[in-house]
Amino acid sequence: MPDGYDDHFIPAADRLALHARVYASGESTRPPVVCLAGLTRNARDFHELALHLSRRATTPRRVVAIDSRGRGASARDADAANYTLAIEARDVLSVLDGLDLGGVHCIGTSRGGLIIHLLAAAVPERLRSVILNDVGPELGLAGLAHIRDYLSSPMSAPQTMAEAEAIQRAIHGPAFPALTSEDWARMTAAIYRNEAGRPVADFDPAISDAFKAVDLSKPLPTLWAQFDAMAGIPMMAVRGGNSLLLSAETLREMAARHRGLEVIEVDGQGHPPMLETGDLPERIAAFLSAAD
Repeated sequence: MPDGYDDHFIPAADRLALHARVYASGESTRPPVVCLAGLTRNARDFHELALHLSRRATTPRRVVAIDSRGRGASARDADAANYTLAIEARDVLSVLDGLDLGGVHCIGTSRGGLIIHLLAAAVPERLRSVILNDVGPELGLAGLAHIRDYLSSPMSAPQTMAEAEAIQRAIHGPAFPALTSEDWARMTAAIYRNEAGRPVADFDPAISDAFKAVDLSKPLPTLWAQFDAMAGIPMMAVRGGNSLLLSAETLREMAARHRGLEVIEVDGQGHPPMLETGDLPERIAAFLSAAD
């Protein structure tokens, strides 16, 4: 395990191959952590955090970072209609069962957090705690529009990694003034894979095509009922101070409905905050230990 993790491939209910990185923690019997990435993102987003949690001296624990179907090393789906929250939530259960995992702590960034809402409604007994990274039961239309716009941008076809990083800085720089050069390089490396010497965004283009077709002029459904199903589950919510997707108003309503909600606002970052930056890894580790 030279990189700190092993690759596992688990069949989904429809036999599509799902990929997960499993970061070992020695003989720890603590509940593992499952990490779910955003719409077009993948398990690499969680690499540094997973290393921290799996190697923490006092409370090491197993970490499983899942590539949703069509992202990262998981297989692309021939039927784009299968890129739905319901099917992706079912896929998470396939991975948990395939790895023989019972109750888990769950970290969800953006779309990953929406998947957690569905898991909470269907199998709340599997969730030991929940960390929602810049997502809640109600999404900001400005944030969704920003995602749609950059997925539609012709700037998304770089020829080199340096060009790819410049693109990411151009798209996200105003919302992320706190990031260092190392942060930008790490973010870029997580987003793109190398394909014949050229960086390519590591997801099925059909995913962004479906998202771009969403009509943002109409009210979108919310997940407040599913959020309320997590009332008895320890929860942390992380919000980027410059986020357009998770509004301060929605976060306040979340705190009002979930009395034990632990809130972290990350200055100088937008959607979504990078969970390996600043003191976030230690605060997340402390939250998990308390939830144990």
